[in-house]
Amino acid sequence: MLHGREPKAPHTRALPACFRLWLVGFDAFVSAMNRLGVSGLPRLLNSLVAGALAIAGPFACVPREREERAKPAPAVAAEPPSAASRAEAPDEPENEVGAAPPAVEASAADPLLEAVFEDDFERGSAELGPNWRVTSPAWRVDGGRLCGENARNHPVWLARRLPRNAVIEFQALSESPDGDIKAEFWGDGRSSASGQSYTDATSYLTVFGGWKNRFHVLARRDEHAPDRREIKLVPGGADLITGTVVPHRVYRFRVERRDGHAVRWQVDDMDILTYRDDEPLLGPGHEHFGFNDWQVRVCFDNLRVTPLRD
Repeated sequence: MLHGREPKAPHTRALPACFRLWLVGFDAFVSAMNRLGVSGLPRLLNSLVAGALAIAGPFACVPREREERAKPAPAVAAEPPSAASRAEAPDEPENEVGAAPPAVEASAADPLLEAVFEDDFERGSAELGPNWRVTSPAWRVDGGRLCGENARNHPVWLARRLPRNAVIEFQALSESPDGDIKAEFWGDGRSSASGQSYTDATSYLTVFGGWKNRFHVLARRDEHAPDRREIKLVPGGADLITGTVVPHRVYRFRVERRDGHAVRWQVDDMDILTYRDDEPLLGPGHEHFGFNDWQVRVCFDNLRVTPLRD
């Protein structure tokens, strides 16, 4: 028998309905027990019923949704999109001729060049084919040459891995008096400029008649780097090394590395610049060759890559 003052009813409005029910039942049980000595046996039976409700109340408060969450959701077979949903969905942008796929990635599966690779760009269409990885729709085959315009430092990469030492030869021309014939050597095979200036290259870069035909440049990873090798050009000069690039003239390029350190650049059998690198670009991330362009229309042809033994 419980004696004394009946408990004050708690504030129940803020509680869940099941707990409010339990508290009301428990309050009734306590009150019944306090009155038991006066009311006799019927009161005892009522109190037992109230007590049972009080005990069962908390168990009734177990949320059903918890049970349902514990059960794994039944597997639902995916249905193909309906014609209506396909009509409502925005169209995927279609790649233009020579356009890069949505995600441009250089695979480690690109085969290592162990024999001479050649490409004369004679195609039955404007597409380059599987030997090349483009990062811009600016590149296409035109008249048996690979041409680009307004690529904005988004190169086209050869999908072959260069060895440590190799000789890369090709022909090139600019259709503009601004010159600006550009190529990349021992890069990652997938990257392109992320901003206005190409300061985040992964390669050695040759720029023939760059900056509106004012400089020849051989740079490491940043064509604006203070340690770049450069030649300031003489406008209208007849000398190949210091003269400006002549529009539509076909130049023969040769870039080689034979000792794993020095990158040597020649044009028409004339030495232009050499970059001796104490920390050479080697291994994964530095195994690809590519053609590049900023704005003017340039064309390349008759590529030949010769791997050299270390």
